[in-house]
Parts: sequence; structure tokens; C-alpha cells
Amino acid sequence: MPVPLQRRILVTSALPYANGHIHLGHLVEYIQTDIFVRFQKLRGHECIYLCADDTHGTAIMIRARAEGRSERELIAEMRQAHLADFAGFQVAFDHYGSTDNPANRRLCGEVWGALRQRGLVVSREVQQLFDATAGTFLADRFVKGTCPRCRAADQYGDTCEQCGATYAPADLIDPVSTLSGSRPEVRSAEHLFVTIEELHGFLAAWTTSGALDPPIANYLAGHFLGEPLRDWDVSRPAPYFGFEIPDAPGHYWYVWFDAPVGYLAATAEWCEAHGRSFDSWWRRDGSTPAEIHHFIGKDIVYFHTLFWPAMLEVAGLVLPTKVRVHGFLTVNGQKMSKSRGTFLLARTWLDHLEPAALRYYYAAKLSGGIDDIDLNLDEFMTKVNSDLVGKVVNLASRTARWLAATGLAATYPDDGGLFAQAAADSAAIADAYEEGDFARAMRAVMLAADRANAYVDAEQPWKLAKAGPDASGRLQDVATVALNLFRQIAVYLAPVLPGLAEQVGRLVGGPIRSWDEAHTPLTGVPVAAFTPLMKRVETAQIEAVIAASKQDATQDNHTTGGSSMDTPTAPPADSGEALAAEPLAATCTIDDFAKIDLRIARIVTAEEVPEAKKLLKLMVSLGGNDTRTVFAGIKGFHDPAALVGRLVVVVANLAPRQMKFGLSEGMVVAASGAGGPGVYLLSPDSGALPGMRLH
Repeated sequence: MPVPLQRRILVTSALPYANGHIHLGHLVEYIQTDIFVRFQKLRGHECIYLCADDTHGTAIMIRARAEGRSERELIAEMRQAHLADFAGFQVAFDHYGSTDNPANRRLCGEVWGALRQRGLVVSREVQQLFDATAGTFLADRFVKGTCPRCRAADQYGDTCEQCGATYAPADLIDPVSTLSGSRPEVRSAEHLFVTIEELHGFLAAWTTSGALDPPIANYLAGHFLGEPLRDWDVSRPAPYFGFEIPDAPGHYWYVWFDAPVGYLAATAEWCEAHGRSFDSWWRRDGSTPAEIHHFIGKDIVYFHTLFWPAMLEVAGLVLPTKVRVHGFLTVNGQKMSKSRGTFLLARTWLDHLEPAALRYYYAAKLSGGIDDIDLNLDEFMTKVNSDLVGKVVNLASRTARWLAATGLAATYPDDGGLFAQAAADSAAIADAYEEGDFARAMRAVMLAADRANAYVDAEQPWKLAKAGPDASGRLQDVATVALNLFRQIAVYLAPVLPGLAEQVGRLVGGPIRSWDEAHTPLTGVPVAAFTPLMKRVETAQIEAVIAASKQDATQDNHTTGGSSMDTPTAPPADSGEALAAEPLAATCTIDDFAKIDLRIARIVTAEEVPEAKKLLKLMVSLGGNDTRTVFAGIKGFHDPAALVGRLVVVVANLAPRQMKFGLSEGMVVAASGAGGPGVYLLSPDSGALPGMRLH
């Protein structure tokens, strides 16, 4: 088979936001990208995988303030957590940077200068949502409301997950701040915009050039390119954590401006570390350009297929060769849920299950399209045990031990054409990898595994082993065939299961470094003593992951994710507004206070009371069989579904009160007052249990 000409390929995944930990939904994209990159390297191409933490924005600023530390301390901590999670799942970046670095600031300035020079930047006053309770303008993702186009509820302030519409947060119907639960007010502020309608013709041509799959191109044509393109709001006023715009003091580049430039910055840092030229990857210098492949989720198509190519075109940079779009992850057929224990963090999975199992399951589900994929945990266990343990690893475990003393046969025995047949499948499997249809590749590989296992079943090497010296030659031949077929399969699976490929290399033949190793069988080489390669997934492991995820969710509901005790910081300057609005009550004695029995409780169920404007009906558990019904005046400030599993403080000995809607058997403790209509539930520290008394 001819060796393909070497290509230069630069691959990126969407930058993970530094405000949270990596979960299994994120990993769909990073595992998908890593498989593609490993395949390209195995084919002999120069392929670099670049990524970075997305570090700017209001969310980072708000969280850092809440935790009493600087934004850079926060993003440094999250960077280490992200890198540990990625390494645990064998996602191997060639460089992992940050959007908060000098290279990104410089390149943002270059792109901005090109936009300015082209006359595409304009300034205008805009109506922006402001949370008076939190004291800040609200970033898109800190507002939720009803989509102005399709009327879908509970949508964020930038784009609708139901219909794909994009809009300004102020366009939402009945907007609510996710910071305080209050209704934000509209304030006027100056913003800078990039006017991309001038590039309409270019974008219409580029989106149909083959860089996008037809469903995505058709979506853009139907939703955006069929009408004038709206201007892109690219600035945010102070306070904002990000890069201040050099020629517009007091204005900061919106995170969606500097985040994609992070691809350029990561390239610049990699090039500097390796003595390479940035221009050879991104500048249009007349030579054959590098291929640029972006892997993204379908929720950020708008930014990557309209604004980003517009920025690159104006700046004279190489346009993406391919934007590869995937769908969302569901678990057991539903959105990931903290209350059900299916909001699965990467770290929780690694504590209980093998990363290789998830990598294979995702590969078997990813077809290269935008359909959502479902992690059905029962199917996951069955498929991994059947395919990887029962078919692939089983080939080696049943035959390798008979070759530890003799090694592989000096010449490759007659196998009825099995090795040649799988070698002939190489091109089709490679095409499937190239197209991102990993599911098709896995099906072809498993067919080869089925044929190999049928050979072993027919030859019955265990009977040859019992037959004594007279059958030793035949036993070596059969085991040689089986182990070669196993290693051939391991080559094809190497992009998906790099850990297994390493184990196979230690068993026989050395490290797997080339796709072409699947084309020629090994002969006359030693075989190491066999050690188990993969264990079955057990039901108890799945149950442990779900239980741990429920615990993660409970802790996440009442902790900030970091502790200000780690690094001494100046105390926050709290105003006296709330205290002035509601002065202290008259003093009471310790005996008076002792009459109030405050207990930790867990919310078991939470539901709206349709007839009530302010009430949610909660069932809380004090531990054991002691449950209470409590009507709490927190409707509109807390999502009932998000409350389930949360620990709260209740007044446990309050006399029951008969209300119009039912009997209330206690009171949930919450704070409210000056500065806005927010209602804030009190939560105990990590480790508290239902039934504990507050002293």
C-alpha cells in the first residue's frame, strides 16, 4: 500500500472554561479530537493538538470575588485540575496554554488592528442588563429567560439551545439573573461592535466550500445568511476580567473575541518552544497552507463559522480547513442530572472506572455528525465487556501464554487469509477515522476480532497444549496467528486505546508507531509473559460512580469550589446597606435562643405550588424516616429541580401551620433584604449530615 504524502495538520478543541471542572459531556469533544490526532500521527503526518483554558469573563471575576482571591489564583488552580483530568483520560495535547497570557493579548491586538483598519469597528450605546443586587452588568450566561424567537423557557442570554437563535440578553422575555435570582434592570452602556455584513458574500461562499458538513452549512444559510448579518458586540464595560482594549480605555474584549484567538496564541507558544515558524501555520504566504481542523459542539457553531472566519479573513490568516461539529451527551437517555447522579465529573469517573472503557464507548458512538450521543450505563457495561474484554483482549489471554518460552513462529503460518483480509480493511478503517466516523471504524475492527476468535475457537489451542510435544509445533503456529491478529487489531485501535497499544507493545513486537504495522505480520520475535490487559466493568463500579456523583452534586450546591484559607487575602469591603435596611432585633437570652431547634436537612423533593406566587413545596429529610413538608417563599429565585439533594438549615421545632396549600411543618432558613429581591438559602459546610443541630 503506498504511503500517503505527509500533511501538516493543526487541530484544536474548543477551549474549556476555567470556571468549572471537566465533566463527561466535555470529554466527548476532547476524546474525539484526541482520537483524530493520534490517528493522523500514526499515519505519519505532522499533526499538532493545541488547546488552552478560556480564562476571561464575568463568571471568573464573580467567583474569584466570592472566594476571596484573585482571578489569576483561581484560573491557575483550575488549570492544574483540567490538566490532571485530561491526562487521566489520555488526552495528549502538544501544547496547552491560556487565554490570559502575553501572546494572546498581542494577537488579539493584531486582529483588532486589522478590523479597525478595515473600518469594521463601530461604537454605540446599548441597553444592557444590570444586576443591582450583585452590582454588576450581566454576561450572557448569567441571564436566563424565555427565547424571543421560539418562546423556549430557561434559555441563556446569548443563544437558544432549542432553535439556535442568537440575541442580546436584554432581548430575553422575563429575564432573571442567575447570580441573585432577581430581575435585572436595563441600563445604557457604550459598546464596540464589529460589522460583518460587509463580509456576507465571503461567508456565504466559505460556508459552502466544504469546510462545513452540509447540515451545518444549510443551518447557517437558513438561519443567518438569508438576511443581513447582525453586528457583533465585542466589548464589555468595567468591571470585567479580561484584556482592556488598547484604543478604547475602560472597554474590555468580550470573552468570545479573545477565546478563539487563543488558538493562534497556543500555536505561537508551541512554535516558540519548538523553534518553528508561526507564519508557516497561520499566515497566507503563498506556500501550501497547513490544514486547520476545529472540533466544537453544536452550541457554538455561530461563533466558529461566522465571526471566527470573518476575523481570520480580515487579518489575512489561514481559514479553517474543517470545522467538525458534534452533538451533546445524554446519560441514560436524559440530560445529565446532579440529582440523579448522572452529572458525571471526569475525576469521579477516574476514581472508579477505567478511562479506556469510556474512550472506546464514545468512539463506538461517534459517527462524525451532529446527533447527540447517549451514555447508557447498562449498554456501556455490556459493550465494553463484550467487545474489549470478550473479543479483543480475550484473543491474547487465550493464546499468548504458550509463546512465552518459544516466541512467535519463524515464518507466518497459514491462517486461511485472515491477516490479509484485515490488512485489506485498512483503507476503509482509515477513511472512517479521517471522516470522524469512529463508529464505522469500530464496527470494522470488531468484525476482524470476531473472525480471529472464530479461528481460535476452531483450532482449540488449549487441546493442543494438552496433547504434548507432538502438537507443540502446531500450538506455536496457532498462537502465532492469534497473537498477530490481536496485535493487528491493537494497531487499528491505537488511536482510541493508546494504553492498550502500549501494553501490547510490551507483550510483543515493541511500541506501535505506524499504521502500516497492521499490514505485515510479525515472526520470530520473543513474547513476554502475559499479564492481564483489561478488567470487566462491574455493576458495583457503575453504582459507585452514581453515588459519588450525587455526593459531588450535594457538595457543589453549598461550596464555592475553593477556600480563601489557602492564600491569605484582604477581607472584602462589605457595605452596611443590608444591616441599615433591617436593623438588629432586640437582644435575647441564651435560653430564648435554645428554644429554636435549627437542624441540617436534605431536600428530597421540590415542586412549584401553581396557585401560589411565592411558594415552593419542599419535602425535607432530617435523617432516617423523619421527613417534613415545608412551604418556602423562594419561588422565582430557585429552580425546584436544582434544589433536590441540597442540604439546608430548617427550624425543626416550629409549630405546624395549616396553609391554603397544605400543612407546613417547619421553616427553611434563608437570607434576604436590601439591595434587591434576592432570596439566598443558607447551606452548611461540607461534611454536615441531615439531623445535625446548629449550636
